[in-house]
Amino acid sequence: MQTSQLKTISILGCGWYGLPLAKALQALGHHVKGSTTSQDKLTLLTESGISAYLLNLDPGNSIDASDFFKSDLVIVCLPPKRNSDQLLSYTKKISKIADLATQYKTAQILYISSTSVYQEENQIVDENTIPRPETSSAKQILQAEQLLKGTTFFETTIIRFGGLIGPGRLPGRFFAGKKNIPNGKAPINLIHLTDCIGLTLHIIHNGAFGHLYNACGPDHPEKQTFYTEATRTLNLEAPEFIDELREWKIISSIQVPNFLEYSYKVNNWMKWLKDNPN
Repeated sequence: MQTSQLKTISILGCGWYGLPLAKALQALGHHVKGSTTSQDKLTLLTESGISAYLLNLDPGNSIDASDFFKSDLVIVCLPPKRNSDQLLSYTKKISKIADLATQYKTAQILYISSTSVYQEENQIVDENTIPRPETSSAKQILQAEQLLKGTTFFETTIIRFGGLIGPGRLPGRFFAGKKNIPNGKAPINLIHLTDCIGLTLHIIHNGAFGHLYNACGPDHPEKQTFYTEATRTLNLEAPEFIDELREWKIISSIQVPNFLEYSYKVNNWMKWLKDNPN
């Protein structure tokens, strides 16, 4: 893989992942453009040295996105909302992104997807596994993948992240005090923000575009073991799991260790809890 010469990168959606990614890219010398739908967040982006854009791609909104899409790479990190009305418009939003990228001759699209597209069928899944999403949001995500991959005017890269944890998403709060939580023996499939950013930077700087990557930490302890300890580290009320194994999946990857040659920074979840009690 050749080191990428990308200089201008646009990040569509500067939220929990997009904003720290933008800062990391900016610190490495890239010209970074970042979008938000919040007027208040424009100042935060600008203060971080990021060229800020107020863009709302919901159907019916008239926007001028010409300068934003004139980039070497556009990173799309816009997960579908849980709201049913917004779910229905998600594919239209992705279609608009594809049209704008085509119109302004964007060479590369990197779409942030989710491992929720894989059904829990009691097996290890990798990039060769046919996804069979069950939830409405996961179905929308898979449709977005297919729409972007089916557009030939730009090259599409897809990262399917596992469950996201890190600053503001502390796993000890997920189940604290809850009772009779099913499937306690199921394996966890998580990725830390550090690796979300690290893996993305690795793709960009190695020019490893045009591929699908499952991005999930390689360690998969039982849900009840991990979350009970995570709750204890925050001194919160312990959860109570049902000691059973029902539907499950383990997210694996062929591409990340073999083609991309990326090594996870957080690769032992129980050790991570011990080293990061808060």
